[in-house]
Amino acid sequence: MSDNGSEDGSVHLFDVASRQQIGEVISRVQYPTAGGSLAWRADSNGFWYTRYPGPDRPAEEQHFYQKVYFHKIGDKPSRDKVVLGQDFPKVAEIFLDNRFDTRFILVSVANGDGGEFSHYVIGTDGNARQVTRFEDQVVAATIGPDNCLYLVSRKDAPRGKLLKLDLADLDLQHARLIVPESDAVIQPGGEFGGESVVITDKLLYVRELDGGPSRVAVFDHEGIPQGVMPLPGLATVDQVEPLGDGTLLYSIRTYLRPAYFSRYDETNGNAIETKLAQTSPVSFDDTEVVREFTASKDGTQVPLNIVRRKGLALDGSRPVLLTGYGGYGVSMTPHFLGPDARLWLDAGGVFVIANLRGGGEYGEAWHRQGALTFKQNVFDDFTAAARYLIAQKYTSKEHLAIIGASNGGLLMGAAVTQHPELFRAVVARVGIYDMLRVELDPNGAFNTTEFGTVKNLDQFRALYAYSPYHQVTEDTKYPAVLMATGEHDGRVNPMQSRKMVARLQAATVSGRPIFLSINEHAGHGQGSSLSIRANQMADIEAFLFDQLGMTLPH
Repeated sequence: MSDNGSEDGSVHLFDVASRQQIGEVISRVQYPTAGGSLAWRADSNGFWYTRYPGPDRPAEEQHFYQKVYFHKIGDKPSRDKVVLGQDFPKVAEIFLDNRFDTRFILVSVANGDGGEFSHYVIGTDGNARQVTRFEDQVVAATIGPDNCLYLVSRKDAPRGKLLKLDLADLDLQHARLIVPESDAVIQPGGEFGGESVVITDKLLYVRELDGGPSRVAVFDHEGIPQGVMPLPGLATVDQVEPLGDGTLLYSIRTYLRPAYFSRYDETNGNAIETKLAQTSPVSFDDTEVVREFTASKDGTQVPLNIVRRKGLALDGSRPVLLTGYGGYGVSMTPHFLGPDARLWLDAGGVFVIANLRGGGEYGEAWHRQGALTFKQNVFDDFTAAARYLIAQKYTSKEHLAIIGASNGGLLMGAAVTQHPELFRAVVARVGIYDMLRVELDPNGAFNTTEFGTVKNLDQFRALYAYSPYHQVTEDTKYPAVLMATGEHDGRVNPMQSRKMVARLQAATVSGRPIFLSINEHAGHGQGSSLSIRANQMADIEAFLFDQLGMTLPH
């Protein structure tokens, strides 16, 4: 539990029968960016959990050096012993998993946010054994019901290949290749994205990406293809859950329909839609999604997912809202757009999601082409998307707005400073703008594996060249800008938004507003209340409608 969206979390224990809180609260278990994780022992007499240093380290190191502890029910937390992590890097991010086999704890350790992982297995004796190291390029792992460990490796396979290793022999050199690299990308799993691989007694289910949309490929235990799970077009699958009776539930998301579950039958490969489904008060029956491609500055083909009302006339007059992310290997997969997008469409607008380099849509090579000294490729991709939408007469410079958050906020900052003439309005939420000082922030060190560090000359030059704060120029006609941040943001220092807004306000001569919104009860966005999210959505829509002269039909 954490307060005000801060993600500064503690563990509270409750007795299920009495519904009463028991024992002492365990503090320092979660903090951005490394987060926190917990896994119960099979007999429920204790659990493994992550924890940050106490008074034994200086204040500036309190939110680093995460380790794994074990807590026995009834003991004082002060007696909990370190199980793993004494030799982990300062920016370790740890995830514990025993969902599919409570006898073993799979420990995944990220080396900051750059995409490197190591893996350990805590056995029934409570001891931990290392299976992979950062240099092995294994990005995900799952323990199957067949006493085997399934590993997604990117070594000599940037789109991923699947290895199989017996739990009785955890020497990675003895792992067998069962699914080789293909045109699709094996989707990295983890705490927020579901499992890369789900194993039943009969089959393997591998979540794959193809430029943004995803699918689930089906194999037998030796990697022989058995087809794919049925899906609509331009969809993604988040969860695949075996039910133990030869069927699986899998969640489906599209841009135009709320998430729902279908049930897959292993015996015949058929799927039936269930009544497990979210609903929405808005409908997109009059809407379509078209997927188009544009050439970036270096010729790379960049996908655009264009959401528009059916029969839309392309005359260059439509308000377009373009978004993207392009970082950390995060993929912009299809998701239900919701009421704010419905409002935008009703007012005559078009909504566009760009799959930029820096993400994971086409694998690790796609990610690396937008990271470290290649970060400028992300901004070039986004600029190409904007120009394509103008050239294809979806919109014009006077009707083009852009929006992004966090790393996407950095994208907004770079877009507005590199091409201020291209956009009419910009919304940037919880963004990073001073790239030369970000690593000095409480959380900034985690980002050096993705962005680089000022301590490396080549990386410093790349950072300075696009750092939005440093690229603001005097007497420039900047578009209207709304920047928003949360007072309790532990991932991106709210100072970043404050100083960027001040710099833009001092430099612009367009006469268009540069606004800053700070919420005293919010952080980076995770854990924000529904009322805060609704208010922020209303502020954004009001700003965009005002700047683009949009009105709703009566």
